[in-house]
Parts: sequence; structure tokens; C-alpha cells
Amino acid sequence: MFATVAIGRCVRHLARLTHHGGSALPGKVVERIDPGFLARTLSQLPYGVVLVSGTNGKTTTTRMVASMLSDLGLRVFTNPTGSNFTRGVVSALLTEVSLTGKLNADIAVLELDEAYAVHFVKQVKPRYSLLLNVMRDQLDRFGEIDNTARLLGHVAEATTGTVVLNREDPRIAALVGKVPHDTAVRYFGLAKALKHYFPTDDEMNAELTGAAKIAGHAETAATAAGNAGDTEQAQPGQMPANEHCADVTLVEVRDHAATFLMDGHNHDTAVKLEGVYNLYNAAAALALVRAVAADVPQTAMRSDADALIKAVSGVTPAFGRGEVIEVNGSPVELLLVKNPMGFRLSLASFAPEGCDTMIAINDEYADGRDMSWLWDVDFTSLRTAGVAMVSGVRAWDMALRLGYEEVPVAKVDTDFEHAVTEFVTANPGKPKHMYCTYTAMLKARAVLGHITEVSDAGVGR
Repeated sequence: MFATVAIGRCVRHLARLTHHGGSALPGKVVERIDPGFLARTLSQLPYGVVLVSGTNGKTTTTRMVASMLSDLGLRVFTNPTGSNFTRGVVSALLTEVSLTGKLNADIAVLELDEAYAVHFVKQVKPRYSLLLNVMRDQLDRFGEIDNTARLLGHVAEATTGTVVLNREDPRIAALVGKVPHDTAVRYFGLAKALKHYFPTDDEMNAELTGAAKIAGHAETAATAAGNAGDTEQAQPGQMPANEHCADVTLVEVRDHAATFLMDGHNHDTAVKLEGVYNLYNAAAALALVRAVAADVPQTAMRSDADALIKAVSGVTPAFGRGEVIEVNGSPVELLLVKNPMGFRLSLASFAPEGCDTMIAINDEYADGRDMSWLWDVDFTSLRTAGVAMVSGVRAWDMALRLGYEEVPVAKVDTDFEHAVTEFVTANPGKPKHMYCTYTAMLKARAVLGHITEVSDAGVGR
């Protein structure tokens, strides 16, 4: 074990010195020389592993769960950089274990890519899993979304304690059939009045094509939710009776505030998170944390509703996911976009009026090579304010898409560093939105790091 940790840390140090290999390289090396390191190290944890996966919201929700469990009294290990392959988890472990391999934590909260989650559960059986949603994303990697659901089904099958499912996503709700008989199931959900904010992938396709909603999946979801059993007491006039199977329900959203229904009672809280989608992620995180709390002695972890709500109110955005960086008096908000639903929700959550907007689209492996999904995003909300700058490897494709939507574009610049610098330094004091694919977001943070102070996300520059 000593040799494994020492070699891994040496590789990490060299990678940072040479700016080569990113956050996952040390993990890749350790996986090669010591394949049992991951399972052996995580087996020390008294409360096991929480696995978070799904198409959208993994990084932010993982951050929420880890932050809340820590605030409530547990020592938490997590992979905070968004490097969500198994080697990324190993790399994160190398920063936390002692040279003898001791991990000073009670529980691990890990974000895993949908495909790599399958590899992870072959080595480590999670005690808890949180499965968020299934949307079209990186079709060149995952294929159609039923395949993504199949991958997440392996996670549900491998979970030993509690699986938390999204009641409103038909493909996720249907995974209840994959859960072992001795594993508990909980749900998070939405009040009916909020469901229009979060259409399923089928509903979004129907909206785009004029086709009818796929009835089979809708029926499957209703059946799965109906069989889950009531975990809440209904409040008069709150929601229809069949909506009460969710352990946590998001019932109202406001500016930096939300209301969650738990055990038949509404709980209002202010939040530091940006975007309506992150409030739904907060409902998911609350449901997972409640599942953990049910298994942990109260002497080790506070679990009353007031403590839970206070914990969720203090969570801050993950890097690049609504993160705000100040430049010359301008708040520059970095907004990760990587699929039609994510882009759609971001545009709906951040009004363009009174702000400068930049869109940066790359097509590297981590972004997905296939950018055809841009044609499934409605950009009409940008028509009035326009887009100040378009950049990235696929800048001209993005500009063409905006042109078809009659959105004025002030400038297209494929020199990424120059484009970011010009955009953030123009119009000092004016708020700015930067919509970026994953690698573009990392590069934007690197450029901003030469202009102003940017926190170290641990992924290199």
C-alpha cells in the first residue's frame, strides 16, 4: 500500500508541474499497478459508499450530498473535481489517504459517469445510489437513452442499502424493477405545477416534432411511482393523492429560495444555488441524505428536518455550474451545457436582459463529438439581447445555429483565449453569462485565472 500511494502522489506532482494528464492520470497509473486499491480503500468506510449518477446534475448533486452530510456530522470523502471515471475516484483518494492507506472518513459520496459506474460497481458495491435522470447526451458514447437507462440499471442492481430514484423520469422510475428485494427504494419528485420546467426526454422530443408523448414509458413511470408506497401524509389541497410517494418533493421555486415537502410538512429555505434545475437537484440530495440518516445513529449525525433544511441552504454551486467569478466589477457566471435539456434549463433560468452572453462549444471527447443536439435547443430567448461572443472549436456551427434562430451575434472568434479575455473585460460592471461545454468551461477558468483570482478546482490549467 505504501508503494502504491507514494507512486500515485509522485505521478500527481509531476502531472501538475508539467500541466499534463489532468486530475485522472495518477488514478490511471495506480489502477494499472494496483487494481485492488479502490475496493480495498473504500472498504474501510463504516457507512459505505454513496454513488450518484445520471445524465444531468451529477457534479452539483454530489457536492450537495457531501456538503450536507458533512454539515450534519459525518466525515465525508468525495471526488469534487467532476472527474467521474473510476480513475478519477482513485486520483481523489490519493489526495486523502495516509501513506499506509488509511482513509479518515465515515462515508464516500462519489459521482460516476453512467458508463463508468458499471465498472465501479463491479469493484465496489454501493450502499446507497442516487439516480437522477436519463437524457440524450454524448450519443457517440452512449447511443440512445434506453441504453443509458440500462447502464444505470446495473447500479440499481448492485446497491445494497437504498436506491433513490427520480419519480418524474419514466426510465429512472422503471428501474425499481432492477432493485434487489432486500434493498430499500425512495423517490424524489416534483409538484404537478412545476413539472413543465422539467420535461422528460420523450416530452421534449414530442414538443420539437409535434409527436405524441410515448405512452408506454409514461405508464411505466406511473405504475412504478404508484407501487412505491406513501411516504408522506397529504396536506389538504397540496397535490393529487397519487403524487405522495416521494420522500422529498419540490413544491415551489422562487428567486434563491425553495419549498420542499417532507413527511407531510412544507419547509421553506433560502438557497445559494443558481437555476431552477439545481433546486430539483437539492430535492434529490435531501432524499439521499434522509436515507443515510435513517441508517446512522443520531449520536453520529443530526437528521431532524430543520438541520436538513439548514444544510441545503448553505450549499454553494460546483465549479462551472453557476459558479460566479468577478472580473473588473462584472460577475461572470459559468454555466455548463452539454445536452439539449441542460442548455434549455440554463437558458430558462438565467434571463439574458441586462447581461452580456457568450457561448463556447467544443467537441472533444469529454464534451461528446456529436454536436447535432444544438439543433434541439430553443435559443429564441436570446433574440432580443443577442450574443456578444461565440467561440470554441465548433464556434461557426454554433453561430450558424443562432443565425437560423434569428439571434444576432456580435462576434465569432475561434482564438479561445482572446475571445474569453475580450468578452469578460468589455463593459466593466455588466453581468455576464458564459455557456460552455465541459472542456470549454475548464479552458475558460484557466483563462480567467490569468485575469483574476479563480479557485483551484483540482483539474489543472
